[in-house]
Amino acid sequence: MIHLYYGEGKGKTTSAMGLALRAAGRGQGVVVAQFLKGADSGERRALALLPQVVLLPLPDQVKFTFHMSPEERLAEGARNLALLSQADELARSGLYSLVVLDEVCAALSSGLLPLDPVLTLLDRPGPELVLTGRDPHPALLLRADYVTCFHKIRHPYDQGVQARPGIEF
Repeated sequence: MIHLYYGEGKGKTTSAMGLALRAAGRGQGVVVAQFLKGADSGERRALALLPQVVLLPLPDQVKFTFHMSPEERLAEGARNLALLSQADELARSGLYSLVVLDEVCAALSSGLLPLDPVLTLLDRPGPELVLTGRDPHPALLLRADYVTCFHKIRHPYDQGVQARPGIEF
């Protein structure tokens, strides 16, 4: 089945990683592909300790899309497409029960990942899939079996509090 965690609120990635932890705790293989994110996050550090979890490689840091030059956008788009291809190959291997595509919605909505290869992955029989991010494409909403919208009521960032290790990343 397909899970879609989207919206403006905090907790989309945390929920996806919680499901990855649950699956790994049951001895199931998990693949985590993260788009538009750098490698330094607490959840990656924790999941890296679990032999059932494959974390696809990320650069140390990724700029926000609105800070990227046209050349950087091209490079990030190519990296995202390669990352999706790698996740798709592992999904088709039959070795994994869960594949997380974290921030795939943002990669799609920012034009840094084409829709068709994502839909191909979703439409093919395979493992459980989790998609996260803001502004999901309508085709993702239509295909998802679980759809959860995270809605922000209040967040300290709105008052100038910066992201904190262990809480926001």
